[in-house]
Amino acid sequence: MSTTDLAALSGLELMRWIQSARPTDTVTPSIGRLLGMRFDEVEHGRMVISLDTRPDFANPLGIVHGGIGATLLDSVMGCAVHTTLPAGVGYTTLELKVNYIRAAHTGGQTLTAEGNVIHVGRSTATAEGKVLDERGKLIAHATTTCLIMRPAGD
Repeated sequence: MSTTDLAALSGLELMRWIQSARPTDTVTPSIGRLLGMRFDEVEHGRMVISLDTRPDFANPLGIVHGGIGATLLDSVMGCAVHTTLPAGVGYTTLELKVNYIRAAHTGGQTLTAEGNVIHVGRSTATAEGKVLDERGKLIAHATTTCLIMRPAGD
């Protein structure tokens, strides 16, 4: 792992560090590593994350489980919110609303999610996101509300 003090980084700096360093250590648990997420684009208030589907993602019907799409959306929207936060300030998801449009297949299909911040306040933030398949077809879209967690006394 890097000698970079991750806690001293702003949210945007941390997301850019993850994008460039692509940490793969097995000591630090990560949903992104588990699912094979890639940070394709990192901007203030905007993220693009992709992954390739695989048979492990299947539901009993043999298509990608909705939880994979929800996790991808939760990640991309939460990370978009995180890019707007200063060092030492965190967030957690308060609410996630997902609309599924069509099924995704488990055979190595690339799913790309884009998350955009709608509003960041002192205590909450909102964002929207969408997941597209490699043909540009909408798979799912969502909104989220995040709780902003500031240090005590801030």
